[in-house]
Amino acid sequence: MGTLEEAREEFSKDLYATELTGINIDAIGEDYAKCSLKLTEKHRNAYGGIMGGAIYTLADLAFAVASNFGKEYATVSIVGNANFMSATKGRVLYAEAMLIKDGRTNCFFDVTVTDDLGKIIAVVTFTGAHIRK
Repeated sequence: MGTLEEAREEFSKDLYATELTGINIDAIGEDYAKCSLKLTEKHRNAYGGIMGGAIYTLADLAFAVASNFGKEYATVSIVGNANFMSATKGRVLYAEAMLIKDGRTNCFFDVTVTDDLGKIIAVVTFTGAHIRK
């Protein structure tokens, strides 16, 4: 397993998540990642709420880091299911990705998205496929 700085460097190539959306990688571990997103006006939808796509992108990057960083193989998502629980009144969202099960060809992760007020905003489950790098 590499360092947090190495993970940030590797995933800085995901320009949509890191540059356009503004997501930061906060922590890494074995089959684990925590990412954050400071909310701005650019993350709001037409009705003033946080866009579901911004929340999903945050969860997706946390899954990507947790399932790929330091691995001998690459993992791509083949199924992602988001359950949006609450609207946020916070200023920061956090996504924590944790492995549920890892198999020979597939893996399963839960990603919980919370805000800085402690509210659960979404729960996203991912099924990933392991492929050769």
